[in-house]
Amino acid sequence: MSGYPRRAAAVSAILPPTSAPESDKSSAKNTGKGSGQKSGSKSASAAKALTAYRPFWAKRFGPAPFLPMSREEMNQLGWDSCDIIIVSGDAYVDHPSFGMAVIGRTLEAQGFRVGIIAQPDWQSADPFRALGKPNLFFGVAAGNMDSMINHYTADRKIRSDDAYTPGGEAGKRPDRATLVYTQRCKEAYKDVPVIIGGIEASLRRIAHYDYWQDKVRRSILVDSKADLLVYGNAERAIIEIAHRLAQKKPIESITDVRGTAFMRRPDDPSLDGWFEIDSTEVDAPGKVEALINPYMTTDEVAADQGTDCAKQQSQASQAAGAATGAAASGAAAATAPASAEGSAPANALSAAMPEVKPIRIVRQPMARTGQDGRALITPRDRTVIRLPAYEKVKSDPVLYAHANRVLHLETNPGNARALVQRHSSSGVDRDVWLNPPPIPLTTAEMDHVFDLPYARSPHPRYADEQGGHDGSTKIPAWEMIRFSVNIMRGCFGGCTFCSITEHEGRVIQSRSEDSIIREIEDIRDKVKGFTGIISDLGGPTANMWHIGCKSPEIEAACRKPSCVYPGICPNLHTDHGPLIKLYRRARGLRGVKKILIGSGLRYDLAIESPEYIQELVTHHVGGYLKIAPEHTEGGPLSKMMKPGIGTYDRFKQLFEQASAAAGKKQYLIPYFIAAHPGTADEDMMNLALWLKRNGFRADQVQTFYPSPMATATAMYHSGKNPLKKVTRDSEAVDIVKGERRRRLHKAFLRYHDPNNWPLLREALKEMGRADLIGNGKHHLIPTFQPATDGGYESARRKNSTQAGQKTAPNKPRAGQILTQHTGLPPRETGAAKRPAVGPARSGTTATARAGGVGGQKMGQKMGQKTGQRAHGAQGAQAPQRSASPVRSNTSARSGTPVRSGGIKRGRP
Repeated sequence: MSGYPRRAAAVSAILPPTSAPESDKSSAKNTGKGSGQKSGSKSASAAKALTAYRPFWAKRFGPAPFLPMSREEMNQLGWDSCDIIIVSGDAYVDHPSFGMAVIGRTLEAQGFRVGIIAQPDWQSADPFRALGKPNLFFGVAAGNMDSMINHYTADRKIRSDDAYTPGGEAGKRPDRATLVYTQRCKEAYKDVPVIIGGIEASLRRIAHYDYWQDKVRRSILVDSKADLLVYGNAERAIIEIAHRLAQKKPIESITDVRGTAFMRRPDDPSLDGWFEIDSTEVDAPGKVEALINPYMTTDEVAADQGTDCAKQQSQASQAAGAATGAAASGAAAATAPASAEGSAPANALSAAMPEVKPIRIVRQPMARTGQDGRALITPRDRTVIRLPAYEKVKSDPVLYAHANRVLHLETNPGNARALVQRHSSSGVDRDVWLNPPPIPLTTAEMDHVFDLPYARSPHPRYADEQGGHDGSTKIPAWEMIRFSVNIMRGCFGGCTFCSITEHEGRVIQSRSEDSIIREIEDIRDKVKGFTGIISDLGGPTANMWHIGCKSPEIEAACRKPSCVYPGICPNLHTDHGPLIKLYRRARGLRGVKKILIGSGLRYDLAIESPEYIQELVTHHVGGYLKIAPEHTEGGPLSKMMKPGIGTYDRFKQLFEQASAAAGKKQYLIPYFIAAHPGTADEDMMNLALWLKRNGFRADQVQTFYPSPMATATAMYHSGKNPLKKVTRDSEAVDIVKGERRRRLHKAFLRYHDPNNWPLLREALKEMGRADLIGNGKHHLIPTFQPATDGGYESARRKNSTQAGQKTAPNKPRAGQILTQHTGLPPRETGAAKRPAVGPARSGTTATARAGGVGGQKMGQKMGQKTGQRAHGAQGAQAPQRSASPVRSNTSARSGTPVRSGGIKRGRP
């Protein structure tokens, strides 16, 4: 029971324990256009446009060249104070690919005065007072990347640089930056509300598995003690919140904004009239009938049940129960046998009529089905699903997997319901309440956000000695997206290792063609250093622009986690015609020499349009095109929700045909993930054999990185498959844990490295595949062992381990605070000491493709995949020679090459 108050006017019900999304599927199937669909359509149409608000009075100041970062800049703008101050772990780059710039400019367009505190020194609260006290609120974000993924590799070793810092310098943000920044804001001004957002807060909005501590942590809202959490694309929510606070409404009253989370007491009176679905258990027992006491008479049993047991009334009740609808009482009277006294009709009528009793409010389970046998549907806008409490999921991996499944099934804005999760502390019960996801932006609203007056460069504070940003203070992340254009948001692929759906949603939000062309022209005319090459027209994926469901009604009612797995949904239109038209118009612009496509291509969609492949390969590939089959074997692919390798083969055939027709020699760069949940040792062996047969030699291989809230992370922690209904006995997933096994999976991807051969020989013998050890072309590894020094030299030299090199244990730097917020006490990891200043890291810049709010791609997809994949260029017919530089670590936003991953081409 929830403990929520119920009144006679609107008595809410508690649905019995069940996996809510499972029963919901059957109800949608039975009812067709059910309440969820109608609610979603209504919500979408009722969403207030971003430009429909009355501007705040400070709009008279006009837009600032850069949002101010100091009191001097505020004075130059004529401001006496800031209405809103955004605190971020990234350096301030005024570009629509950086979250703080998007939110800042969006709020500025509403008339608010917005200041920026970027990468403050968190050792004290003084830097958080630099711009004075904000009139409305602090907005806190860790940056475009999750701070823990930004700091640590998949092996939990400290990274040596930070792509979002001038010069790539590491150490400019704390671990768990959202927690630390929120604490300092509270210290600076206790009475100012703090709203947290961005990728770090968004993916930690409920109890979540933390890979770095190997435990389940509480919602970041509880740990940070922030007043409000905004998740997903935040423009719509943050504008509504800002205007309400400007109207002097208390932040505690803001509980109805979509895309927000907040703390709520279980006895909150405003919950009157809500329906709660109890989804706190996975194996709920069925109805238990009470045992009949053989020593009680019939009258006593009836009295115990609150009824009368006269013989005639019993017969009439049975007859009445056989009838349905409004005619039930009449049918009972007609079928009941008449008694000798002629009182049967009267008895039947009285039995069919409910006994008149005083009104009592009784909390009781609500039936799952009605008289017609169909599942009952509660109004979605007044229904909340109760997830298992934090105290349960932290100690029960099965319940954690179940909660993760429910969360992912409630991500469609058209039918998602609110979620609630109990977090108890010191005997006090508090609930984390998650409102449904935000309504996606329309094309006009997307154009509004991207057409705002961005300076498209880093703040002047970061200028080097020559006054530019190309020297020692260059920000690697900005360099990667400098000449790229973000054309859309969202992804309906549903890959389990990726968190884009949980952050941006699966509904594609596309800009208009005219808006994109205007941005290309602005880059051509205004951005210093432009050479005529646009490095990317893309987004989370390259080819989902203006692709979506054929029917808005079906889209609003759909609860599938992917539109393209296990096959392309028949309701998904796959017409690439608008994208082809955009490409042709863009490459025809004056002053534009070439339009490259650097974002990852969804090749299973691309093969539906051979014309698109022809256009892409002929005009938009710079020698290499990256795609992500991720694996070759069905086991791991089914846990990733990726298509089979046959789809890759089909695309490869079309790619090579188009390249030959264009007279070009171009290569595919396939990505593979090592040690993903569901991957057996035999799967990695088969992948290694596939790589050898196809002439691939992979570099820079690391393991799967469990990021917060991803479905694959739930598999990693629980050993269960949340893609199916979770029970105690449901499908188990093979999890790759332990140093030796993780090393083995990486070694299979680098089968050609002599340093891996001893480990591979041992493993192949244990697997009964010693036949793969030999010196022939059909063998995987040779029998001989060359004299190696045990070292490994990567194309990225800083990732190399030199022979005889000894690594020192990690020690905290002088002055570094290790508090409950960092969550990482000093550990002996064997990693090298963290240098004070490091050169730009190409691996991190591979994540520098964030777009829109909260770094919509940076900390989600690439943040989880940076350094996890094996990638290479294919050229099986070319003679083996020295490694050719491959654009292996390119930005999916920009495609700017980082010459790092060397692949030897040819027959191994």
